[in-house]
Amino acid sequence: MSVLDSLHPPPNLRVLVAGGASGIGAAIARAFHQAGAHVHVCDIDRTALDRLNAETPGITGSMADASVESDVDLVFDDLQGALGGLDVLVNNAGISGPTGPIQDVDRLAWERTVAVNLSGQFYFARRAVPLLKRSGAGAALIAIGSSTARAGYARRAPHVSTQWATLGFVKALAAELGADDIRVNAILSGARGSETDGVAGLALFLCSPAARHLSGQIITIGMNAERRHE
Repeated sequence: MSVLDSLHPPPNLRVLVAGGASGIGAAIARAFHQAGAHVHVCDIDRTALDRLNAETPGITGSMADASVESDVDLVFDDLQGALGGLDVLVNNAGISGPTGPIQDVDRLAWERTVAVNLSGQFYFARRAVPLLKRSGAGAALIAIGSSTARAGYARRAPHVSTQWATLGFVKALAAELGADDIRVNAILSGARGSETDGVAGLALFLCSPAARHLSGQIITIGMNAERRHE
């Protein structure tokens, strides 16, 4: 295999993109589809799912709330029927959460942010890992997060806290799953979303043979641009 060829993910990967019907998630789903992967997405937004399916026939989908364990279980039932297994999990499900001083943050809003952004990571990984262990295709788990995890922002404690916790989750899983040849990495995007294509391209690279020794890495895209606007 040439160096150039090693930069592309192998064909026919079975990929699940959580939170994959719009924005960065949809860009990642389309990128894998264009690279020859079999892609299933899930999302809480039925309209966005229908639009993605209409625009990119061949991508299958499920409606699900990432914070609800039973919804995630149903996604994996659908995934088994659609793809027959899993080689790559891209966990992009997340919400921005409430904005305001900590004393004004509503408890339910805090709990909702934790449930989607952190518990959702757990629910998807817990179901995906047994399938990834049977992959045989260079399995990978990629968490998509925000650069707020590293920068920290005033009045955004719920969001920043869950993003930071996700990095610890990624580090722990990378150490745990290395012996099973499962790569676990995180991509953090800037808050303005202008780096969507960059995130999708990096997700492809992290599933390529060239990245076979990369695990436990936290890679930020868009931070420099964001700093220029602070």
